[in-house]
Amino acid sequence: MSDVISEAVTALNAKMEGADFDGTAKFVIEDAGAVMIDGDGARAADDDADVTLTANAETFKAILDGTENPTAAFMSGKLSVDGDMGLAMKLAGVLG
Repeated sequence: MSDVISEAVTALNAKMEGADFDGTAKFVIEDAGAVMIDGDGARAADDDADVTLTANAETFKAILDGTENPTAAFMSGKLSVDGDMGLAMKLAGVLG
């Protein structure tokens, strides 16, 4: 597992703690791998999901550390979303 994925899993689990997230989401981090998020938290995996969000490592790290708004990243083309847009918005609220 790459350092980027390992750091992402740790950061996402911290953000997801106590959150009510009832779906499956996948973050694809270009050239690094994928992270799955569900009601149990985050883990390194590349399974099917209700929504898939794709970004480069720089954008993903900025979203996690709060310097990039997920919605702004999507609107500017830095983040692509495939699947359930409502679930993506709910996830953005948890991450934001």
